[in-house]
Amino acid sequence: MKKGIFIIALIIGSFSLQAQHGKVMDDLSLNSKILKGERKFSVYLPPDYDSSSRSYPVLYLLHGYTDDHTGWVQFGEVLHIADKAILSGDASPMIIVMPDADTGLPGYTNAISGNWNYEDFFFKELMPHVEDRFRIKKEKRFRAISGLSMGGGGTFLYALHRPDLFSSAASLSAWMGPQNLKEMEDFANRENIKFDSKNLESFLDRNNPLRLVDKMEAKELNSVRWFIDCGDDDFLYEGNSLMHIKMRDKMINHEFRIRDGGHTWTYWRTSLPTVLSFISDHFHQR
Repeated sequence: MKKGIFIIALIIGSFSLQAQHGKVMDDLSLNSKILKGERKFSVYLPPDYDSSSRSYPVLYLLHGYTDDHTGWVQFGEVLHIADKAILSGDASPMIIVMPDADTGLPGYTNAISGNWNYEDFFFKELMPHVEDRFRIKKEKRFRAISGLSMGGGGTFLYALHRPDLFSSAASLSAWMGPQNLKEMEDFANRENIKFDSKNLESFLDRNNPLRLVDKMEAKELNSVRWFIDCGDDDFLYEGNSLMHIKMRDKMINHEFRIRDGGHTWTYWRTSLPTVLSFISDHFHQR
């Protein structure tokens, strides 16, 4: 009898332990008509996803240059960090979507050539797909975006292009992209990108976050909660500092953090709990 009770207790304990952990699916895909092929993405589901029927807020979490949809899973330890933040009450239970922006032409913009429109894919195909496939709340208030390095620039870009869609945007060690025509030409040549020099200026006007902030109205910018984080030893400190200065001069509400560290996963792993807490503040009912 005691042995039977012990076995039952073990089974209950096992289910209880499983219920305290979320899960990551890192080999999901959808067929993209825009990019003409299969596109991979990863998804984190919170600990109570399988045991509930409710819908959840969503965070789109973007990787950096040379990584892919598994970067935040493998190096960013998103499963461990998100579980800990949610179970401690520091973050709301949420779904985290991590797309691949490395396969094909790396980056989150529509290419200057017009032949690789990743941004169109993100908004027109990826977002509708995951928000229908998973129990995701589709209102702006329950949608946030974050990312590191190239993905930090993508975070700014997407939230600036579509402030109607995101309640919060948290950029980590953001690469803002080329700042002028000379830098743009150097970048295009370095990456073997074919371009028409006549289109460079308009490309920069549309895809450089610093230029976008200059052009946008303060009211529109303040419809998004902004978080900027960059290490004091990061080679991208200048662009992040300039964004802080521009937002402050324009009286845009934002959080700006400079901490000890460089352009490393060690830095970004320590940033993620703060990001999850920051975006959760807006997810909560007030």
